Amino acid sequence: MNRPYDLLRRHAQEFGDAKPALIFSGGRTETYPGLVARIDEHAARLSAAGIGRGTRTIVMVPVRPELVAVLFALFKLGAVPVVVDPGMGLGRMLYSYRTTGAEAFVGVPAAHLIRLLYRRTFRGLRSVVTVRTRRSGASAAPAAEAVVEAGDPLLIAFTTGSTGPAKGVEFTYELLDATLAHASDGRFGHDASDICLATSLSFGLTHLLAGATCVFPDIDYGRIARTDPALLAEAVERFGATVMFGSPALLDPLARHASAGDRRLRSLRRVITGGAPASPESMAMLEAKLAPSGTRITVAYGATEVVPITTIEIAELRERTWDDTRTGAGTCVGRPVNGVSLRVIRAVDVPLPDWSRAEPLPDGEIGEIVVSGPAVSRHYTTPASADRDHKIADGSRVWHRTGDVGRIDEAGRVWLCGRKRDIVRTDAGPLYTVQCEGVFDAHPDVRRSALVGVGRRPVVCIELRRGAGDRPRIVRELTELAERHPVTKGIDRFLFHPSFPVDPRHNAKIDHERLAVWAARKGDRR
Repeated sequence: MNRPYDLLRRHAQEFGDAKPALIFSGGRTETYPGLVARIDEHAARLSAAGIGRGTRTIVMVPVRPELVAVLFALFKLGAVPVVVDPGMGLGRMLYSYRTTGAEAFVGVPAAHLIRLLYRRTFRGLRSVVTVRTRRSGASAAPAAEAVVEAGDPLLIAFTTGSTGPAKGVEFTYELLDATLAHASDGRFGHDASDICLATSLSFGLTHLLAGATCVFPDIDYGRIARTDPALLAEAVERFGATVMFGSPALLDPLARHASAGDRRLRSLRRVITGGAPASPESMAMLEAKLAPSGTRITVAYGATEVVPITTIEIAELRERTWDDTRTGAGTCVGRPVNGVSLRVIRAVDVPLPDWSRAEPLPDGEIGEIVVSGPAVSRHYTTPASADRDHKIADGSRVWHRTGDVGRIDEAGRVWLCGRKRDIVRTDAGPLYTVQCEGVFDAHPDVRRSALVGVGRRPVVCIELRRGAGDRPRIVRELTELAERHPVTKGIDRFLFHPSFPVDPRHNAKIDHERLAVWAARKGDRR
């Protein structure tokens, strides 16, 4: 069984001061031995405050060396960090903290102001610790490493709440083992020789566990779409980053910036994108910029409950799937990674307490995607109804209902067709968002589109590319485009929106529910 603290201590013994473990803005570095020493200091303080094995501990520390050290100090003690996405908003954040049953709070001084302002949210706490950026020099008694079991909780991470109430996802030590096995999968592999540009905390920490060097750029992790692409390009070039992850909201501007300035980003060996379906056009631009340098570009599909579920290389997308996406087939996300079982079942809106209630569908039919395996979280800590609504018991196995709808093709590849909750029910039958949007996204003036339902009428919201005009012409062309494809035939209502609402984590997944409300209020105005 892999334990996070043990892995870092092993890396410290192997690498010594030969290479940095962490690089932060301004070039601040921390070696593996230095990081382990910092972790030990925090663990001593946390243990002295009464935090130990099983203590659910809210962590409110910005992405900086202290956050990494605090998380691994809690792992050393067998405590259970509770983390929420920094971009999910104050209301969702407080809801998550209020429902998690936390007993301890660890945060920077500014975080304690929130704790004091919202006392009722944090009234169950029995331990409170302040984290400061400067090391105190004061020493507490060294903390012993806790003895934990494979099934013990390791971490509680919350979904963003962008598709319903935020849910507390429980990760265990055995799930970590399976996730690290995924990380060494040939299609997704992490390596100790990597220099990882960590635009997401989880991606960076996974590389850290593999012994890589992790570069945390000076970005707002709660508003990733606002990142200056010049800053990312500079970080890649300055530190020689070899691997990075980014949602389309991050990679599209980076590719445009690199192309405009003729920056080759030659050090990158691997780029992984996910978080939302990426358009063929944006992926083609990224490939044109990076592939000549030998960069491997992988599209990953996953969820908070399991990362990744499937992967596919951009070359296969370009050669075998993009034309189908433009004609309404959906978005291909590849084949399941090793250790993940994936099925498609009849999409229903009721709980499925056991597998006998589920109806598996043959390949080619669209239904809800469900997954199972050692890297899939089996349990939600909150809300109480989450396991009932999203898990299916199957003997000793548990299937996770992703809430996504899709199909499996004859080559074993998974095609996303949309979210189950976003299906537009019309008199002619159901319409799936990702299928229809692939047709309209192919229009040269369209940045992105979103299918919503107003009553039983399908409406397509359009966000135009910068500089696009002549809206009457665009509407005519979109109507003609819709008539050419079976999945969009009959759609003739288009509304122009200045900037789509998106999810708080990747800033790329379109919020169809909010757009549907906007479209209903818009009425007959275009």
